[in-house]
Amino acid sequence: VQLQASGGGLVQAGDSLRLSCTASGGDFSNFYMGWFRQTPGKEREFVGGITWNGGRIYYGDSVKGRFMISRDNARRSVYVQMNELKPEDSATYYCAASRRWSAQFTPSGFDYWGQGTQVTVSS
Repeated sequence: VQLQASGGGLVQAGDSLRLSCTASGGDFSNFYMGWFRQTPGKEREFVGGITWNGGRIYYGDSVKGRFMISRDNARRSVYVQMNELKPEDSATYYCAASRRWSAQFTPSGFDYWGQGTQVTVSS
């Protein structure tokens, strides 16, 4: 399974950005998908996750109410719509796939990772 994340960039505080992640190989519709972010010297932080059919979506506390995760199994893709961006949202964002049926919230629960896409929010 290979994951390709895209959509990062440089934006201003208050702007919106949409990240995409497309999977190749594997049965995407069976994966629990997640988004994480990481800044240098810090641990990878859970941004959110979505179950195989989109029936349940989870968010990290720091992005609740501002970010929205969705998926399109026909397109083998998962998305995160990021609104009201803040400078502290600046990070490298990673998508990840888990073969486990239950929701996962830590990096150890995921089996496959994308290469990351950089998001920089200027004040």
